[in-house]
Amino acid sequence: MTARFDQAPWATAGIQTVQPGVHRVPLPLPNDGLHAVNVYLLEDLDDDGGIVMIDGGWAIPEARKALEEALAAIDRDPGDISHILVTHIHRDHYTQAVELRRLLGSRVYLGAGERPGLEMLDRLRSDRPVGSLRTLRAAGAGELADRIETMEHGGYDPSVWEAPDHWLGAETLRFGERELRVVPTPGHTKGHVVFLDERRGLVFSGDHVLPHITPSIGFELAEPGGHPLADYLDSLRLMTRYADARLLPAHGPVADSTHTRVGELLAHHDDRLGRSLAALGEDTLDAHAVARKLAWTRRAVPFGELSAFNQMLAINETAAHLDVLVLRGRVTVARADGVQRYTRVR
Repeated sequence: MTARFDQAPWATAGIQTVQPGVHRVPLPLPNDGLHAVNVYLLEDLDDDGGIVMIDGGWAIPEARKALEEALAAIDRDPGDISHILVTHIHRDHYTQAVELRRLLGSRVYLGAGERPGLEMLDRLRSDRPVGSLRTLRAAGAGELADRIETMEHGGYDPSVWEAPDHWLGAETLRFGERELRVVPTPGHTKGHVVFLDERRGLVFSGDHVLPHITPSIGFELAEPGGHPLADYLDSLRLMTRYADARLLPAHGPVADSTHTRVGELLAHHDDRLGRSLAALGEDTLDAHAVARKLAWTRRAVPFGELSAFNQMLAINETAAHLDVLVLRGRVTVARADGVQRYTRVR
């Protein structure tokens, strides 16, 4: 019999049946403020009776054990996993998918926009967030970038950073009589995708739409480029073009309405754009200086109280908001000595 549990402590180990044939399983993360990542097991898609898994989890023994226990609760085992559809390349979503393929022969699918990041990993043989560090230096935070670059990032293991079996675009995947629509949603990463089960009214949203937090913007392994926040806002609005559906996120509990949360996220970023503009004021500042004037997280934590890693995320997000203000004609930007500085349009 399926073990069920209250969603309030959503990261509690176990398995939750969202609806018949669809199960949510939180897998543990090592030393991570998010505590767990949800993977989803879809039982009735594969013609051969296999399981389609959405997101793979982090390749650590604790996650493998939790997955095996969850499968046993529905009288299945890891060998039943035929396909693993991954929303994006971050290690808490991708690395165990590759490990399961090596052990079990499962087929792994990943968004095509993640290909440059994966190829860069193979060239550098390091999992340092090179793109984000480059953005950090352009934001005037070179000292912080140097410090983060020397930190331990978990160690590069080529066995869990292999290419997928299939690169996903905007397409429809068919498993027997079931269909999953693949929707590219760049922003959190360039190649992020979500999976829509329109027949059952479900959105497997990865990190694109999260019920309690906002995802980091443009946290890339590859070279930075484009306008990740503008892409993210467009990707959020794209979700409202589809019928509203239950939200099955990678972090946090299942929610009843994707559209409601999308509206909240759009409002949040409108507020952050306003706060970023106010923090810039009448000065000419780099993104690091603007980030230091802002409060962070839902608890309004001062910038100086954030860890070095979270300071990096905060600065990169501030740069992304300032770049959107440039696109909207509210701010100008000039680059000198490798640093971008912003000035409010008067």
